[in-house]
Amino acid sequence: MPDRASTTRPFRFGVVAPVGPDLRAWRDRARRIADHGYSTLLMPDVPTWQPTLGPTLATAAALTDLRIGSWVYAAALRESWSTAWEAHSLSVLTEGRFEMGIGAGRPGIEVELGLPAVSPAERRARMRETVETLRRFDGPDLHTPVVMAVSGPKSQALALEVADAVTFVLATDDDRAETTKRVRDFAARGDMELAQHVAAVGDRAAPFMAAPNLDTAALREADSLVILPSDPAAAAEEIQRRREEIGFSYFVIGADFADTLAPVVAKLAGR
Repeated sequence: MPDRASTTRPFRFGVVAPVGPDLRAWRDRARRIADHGYSTLLMPDVPTWQPTLGPTLATAAALTDLRIGSWVYAAALRESWSTAWEAHSLSVLTEGRFEMGIGAGRPGIEVELGLPAVSPAERRARMRETVETLRRFDGPDLHTPVVMAVSGPKSQALALEVADAVTFVLATDDDRAETTKRVRDFAARGDMELAQHVAAVGDRAAPFMAAPNLDTAALREADSLVILPSDPAAAAEEIQRRREEIGFSYFVIGADFADTLAPVVAKLAGR
C-alpha cells in the first residue's frame, strides 16, 4: 500500500485547455475554469496545432489567478537549455504559479515534423538536462515544480531523482489491477505527488488527451483508469477510491469536461 503521506495528500485538479479558433471563447473558458475552483490550467505541446506554450501560458496567467503548466513539454522536440529558460521565465513572470510538465514525447512525433529521430535514451537525457538547467536558472530562491510523465523503469528512476510529481503514461488496455501495482511499486520508492491523466469521461474522449477514436466502451470493460464516469457523484466516488487505494491526488482532465466535473472539484477540493 502507498504510505500515509501519499494517500492523504490534498486533492488538486488541472485542466488541459487547448486554444480553439475562437480566442474569446478560450479566454472565457479559462475564467470559468478558475471560477469552478480548479487549481491549474495546462497546455499541450503540439507544434503546428497550437500556439507555442510560453506566450499562451503567460496569457492564461494574466487572465486568472490559476496556476499554469505544460502538459507536457516533449523532449523529442525541444532543446534542454531553451526549455529550461522558458520554464524559469514563466515561473518568474507568474511569481511562482508555473509548473513544468515534461516527458519524452510521443514516439515518432519529431520525424512527422521533419526533425531528426531522437532515441529513447536521448529523450531521457534531454529531460534530465532540462531539469538540471532549470534548477541552475532558478537558483536558491525559486523552485519551479516539475511533473514528469513516465512509462518504463528508466523514466521512473529519472523521475525519482529529479521530479516533484509524476504522471504515468498508461496504455488504454491497462486494467485497474495492473495500474495499481505499477503505481504502488513506484510510490514505495519515494514520496511524491502522483498525477492521473484522465483521457475520457463517460462516452467521450477529450481533444489532445487521447486519440479521437478511443473506444470508451472497451475502457470500461477493461476497468481502465484513464476514464471516469460522467455522473459527478460517481466520478467523485471513483476519484476518492483512486486516492485511497493507489495514491493519486492530482487529476488532470480535458477542458470539455471542466463544467461537468465542477461539482466534483467543489466537493473534493473544498472549494
